[in-house]
Amino acid sequence: MAFDFKKEYREFYMPKSKPALVTVPPMQYLAVRGQGDPNQEDGEYHRAIGLLYGVAYTIRMSQKGGHLIQGFFDYVVPPLEGFWWQDGVTGVDYTHKEQFRWISVIRLPDFVTVDDVIWAREEAARKKNLDTSGVELFRYDEGVCVQCMHVGPYDDEPETVEMMHRFMESEGYTLDISELRLHHEIYLSDARRTAPEKLKTVIRHPVRECEKP
Repeated sequence: MAFDFKKEYREFYMPKSKPALVTVPPMQYLAVRGQGDPNQEDGEYHRAIGLLYGVAYTIRMSQKGGHLIQGFFDYVVPPLEGFWWQDGVTGVDYTHKEQFRWISVIRLPDFVTVDDVIWAREEAARKKNLDTSGVELFRYDEGVCVQCMHVGPYDDEPETVEMMHRFMESEGYTLDISELRLHHEIYLSDARRTAPEKLKTVIRHPVRECEKP
């Protein structure tokens, strides 16, 4: 049976709808960086997602493509994720989506190397006629965070974020968003096939302990 990250690491992919603290270990991802409104039809964000999945599935099927990866095991391609920020803004201002900067990612197993990503980029470019030059291997050490399952439209996320921040403060933590620690979302639903009120999104914010007086 194929290894499924969502099932094996439920603490990272299937949190409850009440905020909780979690320590996230270093992970590696396939990534594409960009900026702009993610809702723009045929915009940069939608093109990035296509590139990510094109290369991700090329890696997933690499054995059949004649590229042997040391330590390879059968696995389910994990869900789409995103790190989001806006210049000069702490957190996220949902009213100005055109100012978004983002890193769209799909988690990779630890056995995938830079050379494997380069091979997959070239293979996907050749087979699918894609410009995959912007796809990279991205390693991220997230550390201590507060996270929560948000159920509903993306535009309603501020309510969940506010609940997360109240919980964080009650536990003696403060928000620690910076250039290196970012607002993080994991998309468990396909927005093209799921009603907005049923969308499931993991929201994760980096935190640190408050300084003691």
